[in-house]
Amino acid sequence: MPDTYFTSEHEWIRVEGDTGTVGVTNHAQEELGDVVYIELPEVGTHFSKGDDVVVIESVKAASEAYAPVDGEILDVNTALEDAPETVNADAEGEGWMFKIKIDDASQLEGLMDRDAYEASVS
Repeated sequence: MPDTYFTSEHEWIRVEGDTGTVGVTNHAQEELGDVVYIELPEVGTHFSKGDDVVVIESVKAASEAYAPVDGEILDVNTALEDAPETVNADAEGEGWMFKIKIDDASQLEGLMDRDAYEASVS
């Protein structure tokens, strides 16, 4: 069963082995409003924890999604290019943004579990 962690910048990462699937939280998509455009990273690009990885444009503002850990982009959700509103409909499911090969699993220890995240946004 995958483990899911959350960042204070409102990303989630669902970990299976050494791969993490990443997106923005339901709270983040509510704050953004209707998402109208998403710029995804290139597969093979390496990011460090905290780097801007995805640009998200909504009717309210432009924002970024950040790398929750160091790693290389393995896959991106190209369906979001044609249907960015998927982030609003299912932020923590079909609205995932990218998959990253986790360089250092110990970085996950600094992230929150769902209860801690929910407490931080309530």
